[in-house]
Amino acid sequence: MDFTRRSVGVLGGAIIVAAAMGQQGAQAQSGDEQAVAQAIDALSEAMIAVDRSRLEALTADGLSYGHSAGRVENKQQFIDYLVSRASSFRSINLSDKSVSVLGNTAIARHTLTGETVNAAGQVTPVRIGVMQVWQKSGNDWRLLARQAFRI
Repeated sequence: MDFTRRSVGVLGGAIIVAAAMGQQGAQAQSGDEQAVAQAIDALSEAMIAVDRSRLEALTADGLSYGHSAGRVENKQQFIDYLVSRASSFRSINLSDKSVSVLGNTAIARHTLTGETVNAAGQVTPVRIGVMQVWQKSGNDWRLLARQAFRI
């Protein structure tokens, strides 16, 4: 191929524009990843506070919520069980967090450690792995699916 100064300049400009567009896309995805991470934290806070309205706002209508013991709940069952305080979280700490955004869907993984307390006041330590699927609805992210597993 025969390159001239002009063709090299045009090619260089195209590379710079493509790199800038790629960086812009990465920043947008990073913004979505941050928004999902904030939604995860908000869900943990709502679970500890047993805040029905926040739990409803943060979960999708088609929620499938899987516990590490194998029980699977829909949105209503998940919220009603927390509100009943048959078992509630005293603390939730998340580590080893990762979030991958693919369009309007995000996959999040983390390790959850904390404590639950049952209606009789018995405290139980918790250490589980969790995978969540979040779905963007308008500007908000809502939990669509969650599966916990024993570590």
